[in-house]
Amino acid sequence: MPPVKRCTVTECFYNQAGQCRACAINVGGSHPQCDTFMKSSTHAAPCDLGQVGACKVSQCKYNENLSCTAPGIEVSHHLTHADCLTFEPR
Repeated sequence: MPPVKRCTVTECFYNQAGQCRACAINVGGSHPQCDTFMKSSTHAAPCDLGQVGACKVSQCKYNENLSCTAPGIEVSHHLTHADCLTFEPR
């Protein structure tokens, strides 16, 4: 599973100092949205470094059988949610 190298969504429950600490995130269906994003004023770190557990964005060039093949991803703001910035169309 590729690591989440950086996450600038500091209001996410799993964000600590710009790092994703969720054990595994999922990236959404028709849009590269981080489905694991959860807005919170408190933070938790169940894992040392977040990884991409599944990618459901079929039009992304890094998606192979619902798995991300990128060497790592970055997550940042998009409107009121978080998006995978590493997304590249096929």
